[in-house]
Amino acid sequence: MIKNIFQNEDFIIIEKPAGLAVHPGVNISEPTLVDFLLEKFPELKNVGDAPEVRPGIVHRLDQETSGVMIVARNQETFLYLKDLFKNRKVEKKYLALVYGRLKNKEGQIEGEMGRSRRDFRKQALVRGKINVRKERYSLTYYKVKKEFDDYSLLEVFPKTGRMHQIRVHLHSIGHPIVGDKKYTFKKFLPHRQAGKKNSAARMFLHAAEISFSGPKGEKYIFESQMPDWDIPKPA
Repeated sequence: MIKNIFQNEDFIIIEKPAGLAVHPGVNISEPTLVDFLLEKFPELKNVGDAPEVRPGIVHRLDQETSGVMIVARNQETFLYLKDLFKNRKVEKKYLALVYGRLKNKEGQIEGEMGRSRRDFRKQALVRGKINVRKERYSLTYYKVKKEFDDYSLLEVFPKTGRMHQIRVHLHSIGHPIVGDKKYTFKKFLPHRQAGKKNSAARMFLHAAEISFSGPKGEKYIFESQMPDWDIPKPA
């Protein structure tokens, strides 16, 4: 269920559920967040860089990621928010459940990343023999919030906004997100987990908080509570 957290004449703050695509695309035949938004806020049809596809959409969440998002209601606000994101003036906090326990309880992951030359469907971080197309700098901070037997709950702070950044970064340090079928290791794939208690029905990544300043200097902070995750138990 899509939850409307806040709205004014300039923007809307919504809570996107996991499994809902933000906008239409390849292999997406089901209703999207955009369908919901246009039905409730028809003025969005003229807002954005490509309003026919992404009306009002300033930033995205992956289909399997849940949490808080900003949607612009007019072109002036869209351009203002777009500039904030471009200049890294929007602060974001995610919650991620990952496999294993991290040796370093807090740290940073950085490097050039882009579309993988080995698999065009994936993004990749440049490492050793791993090469990418259109590489761009990426930076993520993380901190362990809680530890379980075989898992860790992290607070994650992406400082750049590359596609699949958090997923790629956590996978690169050997701790992929639970339920992520694209950026993981073979031993964690669903067919390897069949019949085990630690298989996951969804990807455990949640956009928990977003903060930014309005054009008049006003400070906005919006939060989304962590879903009622059924933390997988060890087999």
